[in-house]
Amino acid sequence: MDTLSTPSVEETMYMGSEEEEEEEEDEETNGSEEEDKDDSQTDQSSVGKQQRPAWAPCFFYRAGKEVYNYVGQEIIIQEALDSYAGMIWPAGLALCHYLDTHREQINLVDKAVLEIGAGTGLVSVVAALLGGWVTATDLPEVLNNLRVNLCRNTRGHCRHTPQVATLSWGYDLERTYPSSVYRYDYVLAADVVYHHDFLDELLVTMKHFCKPGTTLIWANKVRFESDLTFTENFKKAFNTSLLAEDGEMKIFMATSREGEECFSDVVLEDPLRQKEGRETKEVEDKDKKRKEAEIL
Repeated sequence: MDTLSTPSVEETMYMGSEEEEEEEEDEETNGSEEEDKDDSQTDQSSVGKQQRPAWAPCFFYRAGKEVYNYVGQEIIIQEALDSYAGMIWPAGLALCHYLDTHREQINLVDKAVLEIGAGTGLVSVVAALLGGWVTATDLPEVLNNLRVNLCRNTRGHCRHTPQVATLSWGYDLERTYPSSVYRYDYVLAADVVYHHDFLDELLVTMKHFCKPGTTLIWANKVRFESDLTFTENFKKAFNTSLLAEDGEMKIFMATSREGEECFSDVVLEDPLRQKEGRETKEVEDKDKKRKEAEIL
């Protein structure tokens, strides 16, 4: 299991327009002429150094947009602050970092990848840049912004053009996504467990898509008691392992239990029952032969 923690580094954020930056430079120049302001600037520069986890990237902020760097490429994400799905959440950053730094362990090249609860699409963008054949899903009202972010950051840079599709958790899944047709090598999910009333539907959706041969990777930052309850149910539903953690941030890998259940039914059958079954069948066969002889 990996850890996501890292030593202290200096994080830099650039905000505002060029004019604002020039004004800030002028203020710093004027302030440098006064000894008191020199001291205060020294104190402020030391505050700039802070402890942050490895998955938290240095990024540029522009009005309504954030610029990240994964897979050696600048990724511009347009946020929509009117819903949870329109914002970038910590587990999404953690999962992007993990996928980018563990390419041999999680090889997405030419693999069919599904993201559930894609939101802004950052994780899907990274998965596509890593060579995956990606389908990003979310609710209908989220898809426009999701589609814009995917197109902006993947056009001309990916082996496969990522797709966008509607997915309502737990609703009519076998009709809209029949298991015989929709098979994925990887299912990705990041910060999909938060304070909402659809955790049961989320688990049903995960089980629907995580069939034998599929690997589910779920990143989550624990915030509520319901997160812990869901995690326990998640572990019961799948074969799971913890890939990485940093405090309340955890990344799980899971595979289906379907084939395992069928196998265990055969192997673990009570031997006494098997013997009784054979004896019963022998008695029935003898009775059948006796009746046939009487008829003749």
